[in-house]
Amino acid sequence: MSAQPMPASDAASAEPAVRAASPRTLREALPVFLRHGSPRILIACVGIAVAARVAAGGWSAWDLVPLVALVLYWPIQEWGIHVFILHAKPRRVFGRTIDLRVPRKHRAHHREPWRLDILFIPMHSFLYTIPILAGVWWLVTPSASLALTGIAAHFALALHYEWVHFLVHTRVTPRNAYYQRLWKSHRRHHFKNENYWFGVTMLSGDRLLGTAPDVADVPTSPTARTLLA
Repeated sequence: MSAQPMPASDAASAEPAVRAASPRTLREALPVFLRHGSPRILIACVGIAVAARVAAGGWSAWDLVPLVALVLYWPIQEWGIHVFILHAKPRRVFGRTIDLRVPRKHRAHHREPWRLDILFIPMHSFLYTIPILAGVWWLVTPSASLALTGIAAHFALALHYEWVHFLVHTRVTPRNAYYQRLWKSHRRHHFKNENYWFGVTMLSGDRLLGTAPDVADVPTSPTARTLLA
């Protein structure tokens, strides 16, 4: 059974205690991270894909092409999924309110940003994203070996996404300059203004698409914690 979000009033009163219980170091964070289903699935997917790629053999310089393509594509993917799927609002269709499960869970995450059990990729989404991902790589690459390179790298980046996103919502303070930038950007998205800073592990999508302004120029949004205007 999936965890249910608290009512807004309960979430606000519980927030200090929830945050105080979150990990403070990487050593504390790792076992907490590994207790959740999404990281476990992605670790398994990375392992299976890497093993399949090694078994396929035939390594060449062409294996760099899927990797470069992913690095170029990933920030746009993060931006697009965040804007159009995670932040999708309920809509009235033929008199009925359609409120999809994934954006509904993401609104709960904004309302309770320190609750670690509701910040991961929803488990049910793996039922369709894994076959779609495999199918797309098989279609866009000329060989099975290159498809496996792309699949393995894609799963690895997804696992990295989960780890970074998880850490930003703990008390772990990054020391590396790159991760400090990610930490600041995502916290601004949650606590300053939800209409900016959509990238989580790569920020070039925000720069390219105009959602990485100077923080001093951005007003604090009253709906950053609800996503509903």
